[in-house]
Parts: sequence; C-alpha cells; structure tokens
Amino acid sequence: SDIGTDRFTCGFTVKDSPDFFINVTAWGNDGYINGLSSSFGIGDCVTIENPLVANKDPEKGDKFCPTTPSLYRLLVTEAHSQVLLCADVDTIDRLLPLVHMPVKDSRDFYSLGDIVANGQKLDGMVINVLAAVKSIGEPKQFTTSDRRKGQRLEVKLFDDSVSSFPLVCWDREAIQLVQTLIPKETVLFIADAKISFDSFRNGMAATVNSKTIITVNPDTREASLLFSYAKEVSESGTLDQDEKPEDVTVDSITDVYTVSQLKEKAQDSPEAFFGIAYSFISKLDLDSSVSKVIKNRCSRCRFQVTEDMQSCSNQFCPGRDQVFSATAGFDLLVDFTDHTGTVHACNLRSPVAEKTLGCTIFPSTKTKSGIRGVILDCSLADPGEVKQHMSALLQRP
Repeated sequence: SDIGTDRFTCGFTVKDSPDFFINVTAWGNDGYINGLSSSFGIGDCVTIENPLVANKDPEKGDKFCPTTPSLYRLLVTEAHSQVLLCADVDTIDRLLPLVHMPVKDSRDFYSLGDIVANGQKLDGMVINVLAAVKSIGEPKQFTTSDRRKGQRLEVKLFDDSVSSFPLVCWDREAIQLVQTLIPKETVLFIADAKISFDSFRNGMAATVNSKTIITVNPDTREASLLFSYAKEVSESGTLDQDEKPEDVTVDSITDVYTVSQLKEKAQDSPEAFFGIAYSFISKLDLDSSVSKVIKNRCSRCRFQVTEDMQSCSNQFCPGRDQVFSATAGFDLLVDFTDHTGTVHACNLRSPVAEKTLGCTIFPSTKTKSGIRGVILDCSLADPGEVKQHMSALLQRP
C-alpha cells in the first residue's frame, strides 16, 4: 500500500464443524472494512472466497484473537477475497446447530459460586463461565480522552449458587448479541471471559474482550440443567427479591432534576436512573417504633432479617453455609421537597443515613423487639450548598 495511507482491519471467527474453528482477519480502507463488518454478524453463515492462509503469529495480532485449534489463520483483502452471506438453505441448516456448541469442553467452566469463593485469587485470570441471564442493562455511550466514541453494556448473570453477577461488554458485536437475549430464559457459555476484582463493587466481575466467544443456549447437559433451574426460580419469583439498581459512582452523576421532573421520569422510565435533586427534608420520622427506624440485615447479602434468626432467609445468600451474622442500621422513610413538589417515602439507609444525618447507632441492649440503639451526635450536614441552589430555583419564573 502507499506510504501514509491509513489501513483498517476487522476480525471474526468462523466454525464449520463441531471441533474446528479459525480466525479471519480482513484488511483494507475505511469504506471496505466498515462495509464488510456491517454486512454480517454473529450467528450468520458466510462463504469466504479466496482467502490467504497464513501461519499464526502468537506474539502479534493472534494474541488478541480467540484461541483456536488451528495452526493457521485466514487473511481477507479487498483486492483478492470476498465474504458473502451464504444463500444455500441446506448448508445453512447444516451449519446453524454449530452456533450452540461451545468452543471449549462443556464441563470446563467455573460456576459463579466458584468465582465468588476464589475471590481475588482469580483477579486478572481468563476462564470459562456457564451462567443464565438475569437482566440486561441499557447501553451507555461515552467519549474517551482522545475523542473516540465507545459504549458499555452490563448484563447481570445468575446460577444456582449466586443470584447476581456482573458481565461487562464493551465491543459493538457483543453488545448487539446480548441485547437480543431473553432474560431468565437464556443460558450462556462464555469462553475466555476476563475475571477481575471490582474495587467499587467490592466484588468480582467478568468482562467480554477480544478473545471471548459467547455461546447462547449451549446444546449441553450442564446448560440444560441450568436452564431448568432458571425457569423454576423465574416462575417462583424468588429471583426478583434482591433486585437493585445498577451501581454507579457518585462522582459520575451529573444530571440535575427538580422533584416534578423526578416524578415524571420515574413514570416514563422502567430503568433505574440517577440524578441530583436540590431539595430539603420535609419529613423525617425518627420517633416511630425502633423496628421501623433501625433494621437488621444479613452482613453478607444485606437481606432484611429478624433479630432471632439463626440463618439468612435469602436462599441466594453467598454465606448460607457459613456462620450467620447480622448488622443493625438505619432504615428510614423520608420526604424530600423543593419548589415543584414533594417526593414521599424515600429510603434513607445505612451507611448513607449516618453520613447524611451525622448520627451513629450505638447498640446498647438487645430486646425481643430487636436491637435498641442510642443515637449519638445528631446534626444535619452543612446545608449551605442546598440553600444556595434552592434560592436560585425559587427565583426562577
């Protein structure tokens, strides 16, 4: 090619038998590569005409591609090769079942419980995972510091050992694939997922990268058993008991809402959303019964429990087989008001409640009605910033 001419590339992996699959790399100009990459997707049958067969180079591009059993890779160029959607029905019928066959041994995987139990020992490891889809988040767009646009989507997985585990997707094809899945009715075999410790969540998470291959509803005994389990817990409703909004860092929240805008958005959006509302606490019920102000939760899964329990009642609790412990904390209902209205019965829980109110719970005595606590040093946080924004809002026409 001419010196100084930009070259573009894309890669994909094809399979034509139960045991063999190979990586394909296409090279060309911007228009050719973008057109090629958008002409087919995961699960399509293609015919590759006149590719160049080359030896793998583990030290270069191949280390970023899926691991294949072949010693070779295929190169596709605009001048010599073509990639076409297959039109032969008999060929398609023969090849499509291969989509549901994992590229690794179907018994070679970690359960989500194994990952949680191993914890940070697995940080940075690449492993296989078999799990069911619990929920699929919305794609979130972002722009990098060098002005490249990207997107991120998070899927929550579950199995018979863990009720919720994050899988993060960054690349376009993986995001498009998972968006077509049906939560609670889909099982995934994820070959070569990267496992890392997420310090914000204080737990493990899986990431789809350029080496990962996802098999949807694998045709294996292990996947069939998990599918039956997923259907059972989905129909029973137990899977929904611990649903909570996707965690985001407080510093990343920038959208500002009035109370009326919050109410309107909550009605229109089934998805969890995050924002800032400048308002004041108009109701803070601290003098109701202790059991309504201070509640006990399992130290491991945060499921609400009563004081006399000897074990956690959440069947998905990761610590069910361990010594049970519970912690007491604030669990308050408060109202927030601004010049547009009031949001009633908002949850204000520990540990955020202590920081907001400047209060701590000091467990002094245990009674049959629960842990009684003494509230120490109760003072609202400095309201200067809130006053400033409320004044500005009230002066608006």
